[in-house]
Amino acid sequence: MQNLVVNGADFPLSDNGQLQNLADWSPDVAIALAEKEGLKLRDAHFEIIRIMRDYYEQYNIAPIRKLLKKDIAEMLSELKANDDYLISLFPGGVMHQGLRIAGLPQAMLDAEIEPVSKIKIASKPADVKHYVSEFEFNGQNYRVYPNGNLVDPSEWTEEMANVLADKEGIQLTDDHWEVLRFLRKFYFQYGITPMVNLLKKHLTRYTDRHYSEDELYTLFPDGPARQGSRIAGLPEPQGCIDP
Repeated sequence: MQNLVVNGADFPLSDNGQLQNLADWSPDVAIALAEKEGLKLRDAHFEIIRIMRDYYEQYNIAPIRKLLKKDIAEMLSELKANDDYLISLFPGGVMHQGLRIAGLPQAMLDAEIEPVSKIKIASKPADVKHYVSEFEFNGQNYRVYPNGNLVDPSEWTEEMANVLADKEGIQLTDDHWEVLRFLRKFYFQYGITPMVNLLKKHLTRYTDRHYSEDELYTLFPDGPARQGSRIAGLPEPQGCIDP
């Protein structure tokens, strides 16, 4: 383990150069981290760094590239969301060098799930409503993780969703379908299943109405992100899922 010295204070770094303690970050620490990598930070760097840190503070998880670029385009400009521009600022990669200098952990994808062979067969607690290992549908068996999420999202169909929802005591309405279709659209566009805060933020952009948190929990009582992802046939979200 190595240390970074800033204004006489020592800050421990991991082997890959990231801050061990996220709370140690400050603009001065960022400048020192950048200098270690041969970069001199300018206002243009800090524009991107602030967006990354604001995202982390809001969702407690580092943004993936597609969502970071989307926020940069909306908050700054399409030009500044361009890959060439970001590389000019962070030659080592905005998702690696940029996150290190921002004092944040590397981004994780919900799609990073264990192979089927490593799935543990869970014993089913009496109060669990969802499937915990596999289920039969139209004469075929489908594997799910112990948390109830479908192993292969491509196997999902809308007919299957009705079966999954019925298992959890939910009768799907048009409002349920609007959320489920959005969840799948978001997943296949960005590679992650949105946690509840991301769901609320982006769902309004894709629909003609605003769903309040209470409405989402009325539709999915066990959590719009957790239960919604199960019924939508998607991996469980990472980070802070449902309050």
